[in-house]
Amino acid sequence: MGFVKEFKEFAIKGNAFDLAVGVIIGGAFGKIVTSVVDDLIMPLVGAVIGKPDFSSLYLVLSDPNNGVKPGMVLENAKKVDGASIFAYGNFLTVGINFLLLAMVVFIMVKMINKMKKTEAEAPAAPTADQQLLTEIRDLLKSKNNI
Repeated sequence: MGFVKEFKEFAIKGNAFDLAVGVIIGGAFGKIVTSVVDDLIMPLVGAVIGKPDFSSLYLVLSDPNNGVKPGMVLENAKKVDGASIFAYGNFLTVGINFLLLAMVVFIMVKMINKMKKTEAEAPAAPTADQQLLTEIRDLLKSKNNI
């Protein structure tokens, strides 16, 4: 019975519950960010610089049999026997996608923080006690100055 009780305490603890909620929200947020990048930003980038897919870029490091021909598709170049291919294009594409994704997340977090700051800056109206104390302070100041 000790194991079940321990597990129940662990599962109900705030940290475990907060983590579970964070993972679920993070998964949903990930889909939103992916959609923003894939559906909104990448088409704009594509319109400006063309289709941003560099995955087929590669460099032939060695080709003892001269089997890799100019303009050959990456998949075919990799199949050439004895050829050493440095396929940097996919890494470049993933890196650019990461930078765009990071930028979108940064902008979203910055907007959320700005909204929070705006809400926090609005001063609350003074309570009745605070108003009374302010009036007493002002009266005391005016009597001391007379």
